[in-house]
Amino acid sequence: MNIEKVKTEIDELRQRIRQHDYRYYVLDNPSISDKEYDDLMLKLIELESLFPELVSNDSPTQRVGGISSGRFKSAEHSAAMLSLTNAMNEADLRDFDRRTRNVLGNNIQYVTEYKIDGLSVAILYQDGVLSRAATRGNGRVGEDVTVNVRTIRSIPLKLNEPYTLEVRGEVFMPRDAFIALNEEREVAGKPIFANPRNAAAGSLRQLDSAITASRLLDICIFNVQMIKDLTFAKHTDYMEFARGLGIKTTPIIEISSSIEQTIIACNACKEKRHLLPYDIDGLVIKVNDTMQREELGATNKSPRWAIAFKFQAEQAETIVRDIIVQVGRTGALTPTAIFEPVHLGGSVVSRATLHNEGNIKQKDIRLGDRIVVQKAGDIIPEVIEAIKHLRMGDEKEFIMPSNCPSCGAKTIKTDGEAVIRCTGNACPAQIKRLIEHFASRDAMNIDGLGPAIITQLIETGLISDVSDIYQLKIADVARLDRMGEKSASNIINAINTSKTAGLSKLIFALGIHLVGSKVAQLFAKHFGHMRNLMSADHSALLLIDGIGNGIAESVITYFSEKQNVSLVERLENAGVVMGYERETLHDKSLEGEIFVLTGTLSNYTREQATRLIEFRGGTVTNNVTKMTSFVVVGQNAGSKLSKAYSLNIPLLSETEFITMIGK
Repeated sequence: MNIEKVKTEIDELRQRIRQHDYRYYVLDNPSISDKEYDDLMLKLIELESLFPELVSNDSPTQRVGGISSGRFKSAEHSAAMLSLTNAMNEADLRDFDRRTRNVLGNNIQYVTEYKIDGLSVAILYQDGVLSRAATRGNGRVGEDVTVNVRTIRSIPLKLNEPYTLEVRGEVFMPRDAFIALNEEREVAGKPIFANPRNAAAGSLRQLDSAITASRLLDICIFNVQMIKDLTFAKHTDYMEFARGLGIKTTPIIEISSSIEQTIIACNACKEKRHLLPYDIDGLVIKVNDTMQREELGATNKSPRWAIAFKFQAEQAETIVRDIIVQVGRTGALTPTAIFEPVHLGGSVVSRATLHNEGNIKQKDIRLGDRIVVQKAGDIIPEVIEAIKHLRMGDEKEFIMPSNCPSCGAKTIKTDGEAVIRCTGNACPAQIKRLIEHFASRDAMNIDGLGPAIITQLIETGLISDVSDIYQLKIADVARLDRMGEKSASNIINAINTSKTAGLSKLIFALGIHLVGSKVAQLFAKHFGHMRNLMSADHSALLLIDGIGNGIAESVITYFSEKQNVSLVERLENAGVVMGYERETLHDKSLEGEIFVLTGTLSNYTREQATRLIEFRGGTVTNNVTKMTSFVVVGQNAGSKLSKAYSLNIPLLSETEFITMIGK
């Protein structure tokens, strides 16, 4: 084999792997699947094994991989955060067992744990208090994400005993939280996350810890790196000790002295993994005895006493029967592949989003193609590739429509966006979704006005935009299918109540591209009235902390459309409150008082309690300071309670809070 040709191939593989490492670890935006990445790495390992003289210190095989992005302070690990060697099949596990027994003999006990698919972190406790948390980074130096890790509810800020120790764990996003987050982002017109792992990584590395806190992250600790002045004989002893300190640990599914028994457990888990509340991409098999671990040692990349049994992504082949284009609430045109139904991850799937025109072209997916599909993160169906060598010649290329399939208006593609959007302001597809969004809980919260009722109202001509909602009468709603006088009356009452939902709710309800609920709150507090927001120029919008060019341009574009301005005017004429809540105060009993909420209240959500205080002239802040008037204490109160004690701030139980606000 030509050595120069091999060297060129090795260099190309290294460069490709580095690029994918950067997308995965720094950008949190991988462009290939785990299997494709593993195949690249295995090929590089194979070539370097055949030609050891070509191995270099900067090769991806010689380090853990990943670099700090520079957005956070660097943090040097007290113990190297090594990666694991992968076992792709049962034979690889038996080879691992053989190598281990060659060193240790036959007296070995293996522990098998879930390999949770998330972001690895090391957490240091000093005298029982959480001191620092850092991402893996390059294995030696990571990013200091302490502030964000502190927002994870399952992380104890203080241990049950004052030990100094460092633990390593996996931060992840449960599937329910992932689905809810993507639904929220879709409503706000933001790109959705491909899988829970990406969502967890992106959430943990937010510069605003409040965003991290809202993402409902979780963590499981899978190793104790160090305990000051204390050692245990087994890994399972360390985990039991950690649990005793209040630390959540990774579930152990098998303890065995036989690799064959371990393999049985691995295969059983592989079949049931979709039933778990979080994603796992495999299992980790570890030698339990800590002295035996020391005897086995480690390479500069991986420990010799552990191996990761990687699950192959569950995939299936099927045939594309159609590609349909759906129009979203923001006018985005999304192509969706319709294919012959296949069984994946415990359910039958027959469609998958193709995201955008660029994705279709990149994968060269055509009508009639035989394709490979899988569930991204065991949740979202996705098309992996077209099987091009099986084409018969009658497959047809798909072209995105130049006119909206819903209203016929022209479509455009904005610079910097991958999506194509409808320019029709009266697009029926958008109107229905806009009205659904307008009436949703996080917007105007019109109880009872769901998709089925909205569809009937549109089809009967009773409403054609959101302002028409406020012209409805009980008799109009009562004559709809499956509606009675009482149900209709309840909906009309909810519509009337929504008029005072508040400015931030109204701004969010309008469905302005890129303006989510938090941005709407910023606008409401800053401008105070809808008219002020409507007349704001680009520079005025950028004065608000957290508002960038994209959001500013979106707002200006929205209010530059006469029909949108007219819509707001019709809403105002219908009696919808256009001012910030403070302008509509009737009860000023809490004016000048500063509140902090901590823990979970039984009778109110955090948002409801905040609104009750603000409606009475009070202010709600996140941090307890000397200026704080009261701290409202719910169940499972956090560190704010301790801070209140130290500053001698008056505390209110939920009962006392209810008495104070007169509810």
